[in-house]
Amino acid sequence: MSRSASPGTRERRRLLAFAALLWVYAAGCANEPSRLNVLFLLTEDHGPQLGLLRTPGLRTPNIDSLARSGVYFERAFVVYPVCSASKAALYTGLYSHVNGLMGNTRNTFKPAHEILPDERRPARPATSIHDAFPTLIEILEEAGYYTGVSRKLQVQPVEKFPYDEFIGRQVSEPVGGFIERAQQERRPWFLMHTIGSTHRPFPNSERRAIGVEASAVSVPAFLPDAPVVRRDWAEYLAAIELADAKVGDAIEALRRSGEAENTIVVFMGDHGPAFQRGKTSLHAFGVHVPLLIVAPGLSTGVVSNALVTELDVLPTLLDLLGLRAPPLQHGQSLRPVLEGGVVPNPDFVYGAVAHRVPSIELGMQERSVYDGRFRLIVRERSHQPREVNADLREWKLWRNRTYAETVRQRDRFPMQFQLLAEIDPLRLGGVPPRIELYDTIADPDEIQNLAGRPEALPEQRRLIAALASWSASTEDPYFQLDAGSATRSDR
Repeated sequence: MSRSASPGTRERRRLLAFAALLWVYAAGCANEPSRLNVLFLLTEDHGPQLGLLRTPGLRTPNIDSLARSGVYFERAFVVYPVCSASKAALYTGLYSHVNGLMGNTRNTFKPAHEILPDERRPARPATSIHDAFPTLIEILEEAGYYTGVSRKLQVQPVEKFPYDEFIGRQVSEPVGGFIERAQQERRPWFLMHTIGSTHRPFPNSERRAIGVEASAVSVPAFLPDAPVVRRDWAEYLAAIELADAKVGDAIEALRRSGEAENTIVVFMGDHGPAFQRGKTSLHAFGVHVPLLIVAPGLSTGVVSNALVTELDVLPTLLDLLGLRAPPLQHGQSLRPVLEGGVVPNPDFVYGAVAHRVPSIELGMQERSVYDGRFRLIVRERSHQPREVNADLREWKLWRNRTYAETVRQRDRFPMQFQLLAEIDPLRLGGVPPRIELYDTIADPDEIQNLAGRPEALPEQRRLIAALASWSASTEDPYFQLDAGSATRSDR
């Protein structure tokens, strides 16, 4: 059962809200924004598959070139592998159960003042960011920035995203046109340029040629290495190549504007791809993402092995822009890395997935902890429904070839089918493990679950204790873990 907020928790939230109000007032009085701009390139459903990472069969010359201009973070993770919740964490610098938005929510792509009364819906539990926590866009508005978002917002409430421009899909010059208008305003600018090419449906290679040969690719070990799956994976890589072309268009528009030497560029994926164990999953395939940052006058051509999360992006940008960070932040500024130094690695990074949002108290709860080598995933109410996004299994609209082929080839690839059945237990009869533990150095595809094995129990107990401490310290209202009892791989 979920627990209601205690009097102490409610009082803490009131104090946080008051502190946030004081911070907003002080920020408006004291923040003097630099003249640096920000171009944020956000790809959807895109894991760390890039040419610079030597992904077989894939070429991404524009992203590779951009990485040579800045710092690529090879160990970057999101804290919630679903679009809306990942974006909410990115915009607030806070874990999902703290900022208030867990799971996906509707895409209201217009300014708040244009939303008609019949378009408004009552706020639902776990689908809106709490008022107490300022978003990056609220901070930038207060600092005088001209702001824009392209293609998709998909976070709520829209009032907390006071963008000056909502740039639709039909706009032919989304980046160049926005920069021209910002220049006319004589204001520094921020553009969240959403690139949706990597979201299913991918290019259909049965109807037109793609630049990736299925014979040249290598599929992850948890997917069947069958021709149909290789075709699906090749189409995903072809979608990345389309995204790379759009990155190239955006950077060229930035260069033509004359603003390149005065602009921070961030390139990032919002979570892993729409295959089983990717999107909506706390395995590495779901939470590991590409992240690179180019900052004028700072390091170039660096590949950093710092352990970072999307929660670090907001404090990093505010630090580079000379703006105050909100009073509560779960990440840290990566500016020292961009300047050629290091940042203290966190002991652990955490992740979460909640099922049956907004009836969140009725669904399965999943949490994870990762120390740079071992990844632990723990489930509460694992017998309760587990949601599976339509694009993870459907062909008709999303052209997912892999789900049906994994089921069809269950006798030839029993391990891959079992892992899929655990993800979709209602359809396929699998039983999700209560605890999973992986040594990601020895087993990067996370196939061998070490939970419950005698030789792995010390690591299991250590990580469970860390997860229990984090859950308690961040007052997770949906997940209660007894560190003393959760030491077996109960099913």
